[in-house]
Amino acid sequence: MDVPPSPAVSMLPMLTSMRAKRWFTDTPVADEELRQVLEAGRWTGSARNRQPWRFVVVRSRAVRQQLASLGAYAGHLATAPVVIALGVEEDAGGEDAQFDAGRAAQNMMLAAHLQGLGSCPASFFPAANADRASRICGLTPPWRVRTALSIGHPAPPPAGTSAIPTGRLPLSQLVTEISEPRH
Repeated sequence: MDVPPSPAVSMLPMLTSMRAKRWFTDTPVADEELRQVLEAGRWTGSARNRQPWRFVVVRSRAVRQQLASLGAYAGHLATAPVVIALGVEEDAGGEDAQFDAGRAAQNMMLAAHLQGLGSCPASFFPAANADRASRICGLTPPWRVRTALSIGHPAPPPAGTSAIPTGRLPLSQLVTEISEPRH
């Protein structure tokens, strides 16, 4: 008798196939697709359920271009039909606030991927760029934008060789196991 794969096993290929997409078509992201992405962010777990985030949806081309200028690797924000900026309240969110925001970003990226959309995170550094991104997104302290996600229908990358390596290190190089306490 054949046993059907468990839901976790059947989802693994989807989880491991997600890759950052930096090139997008002009096709708009449907409101329902965007809502699903935002719901995935909203339902992300956070330390002590603080939910130290707010999501700013940016469809304006001019604003996306401004945000794209604030990070060394943020250029893809200018060409995506939608950008989601993550405002984080670090004071109320505690030391876990940025970690929790990263969890929300990853959930939103996975939700986009599950719908056939592409996404890519961008970070705003140094601090002055994060402050400027916050102002551009209409957020005031204690809210701060350090991360934004480009979301859209993926387009093929331009011809040429990418400077970004592909593939993943094998688990044997990434994992150390401790079975008994070390003294």
